[in-house]
Amino acid sequence: MDRSLTPTEFSSAVTAITSAFGDPTRRQIYLFVRDRSDDDSGVDSGGVTAGEVADTFTLHPNVARHHLDKLVGGGYVEVATGRTGAGAGRPSKRYRVSTPDMALELPLRQDELVTSLLGRALALLPAETAEAMAEDVGLQYGLAMARAMGGTDPADAEVLARGQVPRSFRAALHAVADALTAHGFAAHAEGKGNGLQIVSDHCPFGDAAIEHPVLCAVDRGLVRGMLSALYGDAQADTSSSRPMGDDKCVTSITG
Repeated sequence: MDRSLTPTEFSSAVTAITSAFGDPTRRQIYLFVRDRSDDDSGVDSGGVTAGEVADTFTLHPNVARHHLDKLVGGGYVEVATGRTGAGAGRPSKRYRVSTPDMALELPLRQDELVTSLLGRALALLPAETAEAMAEDVGLQYGLAMARAMGGTDPADAEVLARGQVPRSFRAALHAVADALTAHGFAAHAEGKGNGLQIVSDHCPFGDAAIEHPVLCAVDRGLVRGMLSALYGDAQADTSSSRPMGDDKCVTSITG
């Protein structure tokens, strides 16, 4: 039976995903290791070395090892030692995926009935009121999500006044994207011109968002709430969305 994650479980899941796959290069390294763990016939090829990863992605060997160790720490990659040649010498570490067919996502947190009812309820309100209410709901939940991840509570004015925000704006945006992904948005952060944006390849609101576009305001609120706790005040605007006829949902961010 499906159930919602508790705040502790969700925080642990987000921490694991952010640590292992929060870096785009690390995601690509994981896919590279997965592809090289088995050859075309399905026979175990023994995995890859940090040197091979460094050469493939043009990284310093220490940086390659750092990414691989993060994947090992998350349980996605395992280490074996062996010799790659006939000569004597120190055995090389080889990395291979722990579970080749593992899906890189958590179960989607979606309740179609509740989402549909929320959309219908908001539709009964004047458009401007519904938009503000939906964004505020998202904002409050985003604040709670960030606190579960260990973010700063923006209500603590003394902490903010001392400038003790825990992350840079860009790092906070990546953390937000990872948290949204854990909630079913399949999101990633990217730059565009002089700004930053969060691109979501999947919407957990499903068809309800197409029928009730006001639900997109919940998404904006989530982003604002998490950024407020992880970084500080920021503005979020919907640049494109599926309800508007676009292929992806894009939230533009300004700090």
